[in-house]
Amino acid sequence: MHATLPLGADELSAWLRLANARGLKPAALRALLGAFGLPQHVLAQPFESLAAAAGYEAAHAVLAPPAANFAQQVAAVAAWCALPGNALVTLADPAYPPRLLTMPDPPPLLYVKGRLDLLHARSVAVVGSRSATPQALEDATRFARTLASAGVTVVSGLALGVDGAAHRGALDEPGGTVAITGTGADLVYPAAHHALATQIAARGVLATEWPLGTPARSANFPQRNRVIAALVEGVIVVEAAMRSGSLITARLANEMGRDVFALPGSVHAPLSRGCHRLIKEGAQLVETPEEVLEALRFTQPAPRARRPAAPRERSPACAMTLPLEFEAPPPRLAQDAAQPRPPGEARRAPAAPLGPDARALLAALGHAPATLEILAQRTDMTEAVLQATLLRLELAGHVSALPGGRFTRASHD
Repeated sequence: MHATLPLGADELSAWLRLANARGLKPAALRALLGAFGLPQHVLAQPFESLAAAAGYEAAHAVLAPPAANFAQQVAAVAAWCALPGNALVTLADPAYPPRLLTMPDPPPLLYVKGRLDLLHARSVAVVGSRSATPQALEDATRFARTLASAGVTVVSGLALGVDGAAHRGALDEPGGTVAITGTGADLVYPAAHHALATQIAARGVLATEWPLGTPARSANFPQRNRVIAALVEGVIVVEAAMRSGSLITARLANEMGRDVFALPGSVHAPLSRGCHRLIKEGAQLVETPEEVLEALRFTQPAPRARRPAAPRERSPACAMTLPLEFEAPPPRLAQDAAQPRPPGEARRAPAAPLGPDARALLAALGHAPATLEILAQRTDMTEAVLQATLLRLELAGHVSALPGGRFTRASHD
């Protein structure tokens, strides 16, 4: 249904020459293709005709000689396209994602590995911090899994943190996942996601507009973000600092008329401030993936039988201290959990350096309340070590106990 059109050698060469022409912007190339049709016809035009259609800068870019190694580039792309699962999708190809055509500057070429049909599916982006907290990773995974189980394709950018969690959550669900990358299709960035990228290429989609061999550069990622924003019907920001690239994706999505959603978090958490800013500016506050499905009017399939929810799945979707049902705390901490001390009245031990277990536990706790079960899953500590470490942190004033067997960072920490 979404097979690409075969490209002859001349047409492939013409597309690559125009797509890689220095100074030829995607919007100008689109104007030239609209005026003259095939890329070979564009290259055959005189300077005056090109300038009349797209301006002098574009005309100079089109008629400039290609790079000295251009023939080798064409051969490399032809060899890459011959590999199973790889496709070069041009702006004129029926397989080109229709949502990208609504952009003023759609990429002229997409290097695609995997299932082309997912680029035409209804989709939502799940994005957020690279240095995500444990709670954000759990939320990203849960949101992505629920959306993809309802048949919605989850799109993200293959980055560390929230992006990776979103891809993993959606990978084996019916909706699948799409990774839009900021490097050439023959490279993986970050290197730590090489195995994940291989899985996505096999069961989902990897796509990029960058030529083969393009390394990761900081300027590439805002360009990648605009493609993510254009491809989807909505963007969910799970966690973001004030200067996060996820806010760029959200802003671009809003400008394109897409819905923007944000998960709230603790007012003490630096990585929640970007989400709070988006909410103040009009993004929809969401706490569950079902709210996103309802807002975008996605039809949900009949619920599948599931195993009883693990404690991790009972954790709140955001850092709000809502009363939920949790198992009773261990006897040694039950009294403290039942009667939390007001801020400022926590017992304090003299300041002392935190040990490795304490530092690991604080990092796992993040800025959202968590139960012992959740902390045990995040840290792999034994019950005895976990309880002892929590008690030391509480006595030192770093942790406060809450009703329901939950723990949170002290407000001053």
